[in-house]
Order: sequence, then structure tokens, then C-alpha cells
Amino acid sequence: MTMSIRSILVDDEPRGLSSMEKLLEMNCPEVNIVATCNSVDSAIEKIEQFDPDLIFLDIAMPVKNGFDLLKEIKDPRFEVIFVTAYNQFMIEAFHFSAVDYLVKPVDDELLINAVSRARKRIAEKTGSKNIDALLHNLQQKNSPNNMKLCLPSMKGFQVVSLNDILYAESHGNYTNFHFTDQPPVCTSRSIHEYEELLAELGFVRIHKSCIINLSHVKEYLRGDGGTVILSNGDQVEVARRKRDLLIAKMKEYYKF
Repeated sequence: MTMSIRSILVDDEPRGLSSMEKLLEMNCPEVNIVATCNSVDSAIEKIEQFDPDLIFLDIAMPVKNGFDLLKEIKDPRFEVIFVTAYNQFMIEAFHFSAVDYLVKPVDDELLINAVSRARKRIAEKTGSKNIDALLHNLQQKNSPNNMKLCLPSMKGFQVVSLNDILYAESHGNYTNFHFTDQPPVCTSRSIHEYEELLAELGFVRIHKSCIINLSHVKEYLRGDGGTVILSNGDQVEVARRKRDLLIAKMKEYYKF
């Protein structure tokens, strides 16, 4: 039997609420809409009343926006799917925080996938970690290296600071992250996904199975492809075809 998901819709536009209701009715019958709200204050009242599993939250609302709602909820026990207009930095913050979003007008298939992922997170009870990471990341627009990354692991999610990551190495469809001051974390996403996510934030793929954090490079030793020595003393081989990319990224990162 499919789990019923108690849900609240929050959007200041009546047409936005009715449109989302119809889409959910057609595509996600497991979503049980217990309330619809047109403001943050009314949403907070309904959250206290119904203790929902999931909130579909519009971001751009007058007086108080969607992020204001999250800041006012001290210990969120629900998952969030944001409904938003496109904004590159905001979208990046969502990806890092493992939070789902839908761009208006909402696509049916993307809605179904987002609800499916939310259902899994509801079962794992990881919502508060994701929201905390998102609120932190949204404050880092001028210093993106200070962002936090949600890593899905066997236990749920772990939230880590980008500055603490030494390198990531591939193991099939999984990726192991190595840190400066904590045990490695095995995540259920491929290294290719992390290569794309981290590319503009001081990380570079130096081998088919390895991404390094340039801020932890202590030394580069010449060779066929070369070897990188990281700040903790670990040595990582550089593929020959990645050598020029590494050197170019190092020059760009350290400006030499």
C-alpha cells in the first residue's frame, strides 16, 4: 500500500494553488492535500495544526517569502519541494543541499520524480538537515567555497563543508569522500555527478576515478601524468590526459 503524504501547498497566487492541486491529483494520488495557504503566516498556522510530511513552497511571495517560512520554523519535521522561477545561484544551492525544486510552469514528470524522492526522505527523516544546509548555502552567494554539501549515505544524509573535503574517489556507481578531520563517507551518487556539481568551486577531476580539492594541494610532482600531494600527505596519481587541465586549474585558482 502506498504511503499517504500529508501535504500543504503555499503560494500567494490562487491560480498557482489550483494548478498544483490539479497536477498532484492527476499524477501523485499518494499526496493528500490537507491545506492550501496564500501567505507565510497562514502556512505556519496550518503546519502547527496538521504536522505535514511535505510542503510545496512558492519562494517569491510578498511581505514574507518561502525562505522566511523556513527560518521561522525552529525544528522542521517536513520535507520541502520548492516552486520557483529560474535563478542559477539558487538552483546551485538547492543541488548542494539535496533539496528538490520545480520551475514554473511545473512539468508532470519532474513533479512525479520530486514527490518520489521526497517520499524516500520522509521515510529516512532527513528533512531538517537538508533545510539547515540550504539556509546556510543561500547566505554564501559571495563566498561559494563556504557552502555545505549534503551527501546521501547508507544512514541517510551527512552534511559536510566543502572546505573539509580533500578528495573524492569513484567506486562504480558510488563515490567515497575523504576529509581533513572525519572518516570517509560513501555516497550513492556517481563521481560524474559530483564532477559537474563541484566544477566551478575549486575542484578538478585529475583521473577517471578521482576529484581533488585544489585548496588542499600541497605539492605537484612531475611524471608521466604526475602526482598530487594533498595537505594530509595523501598522494594521488594524475592521468596523463588530465595533467594540462590540472595545471591550468591550479594557475587559475592560485593566480600564478
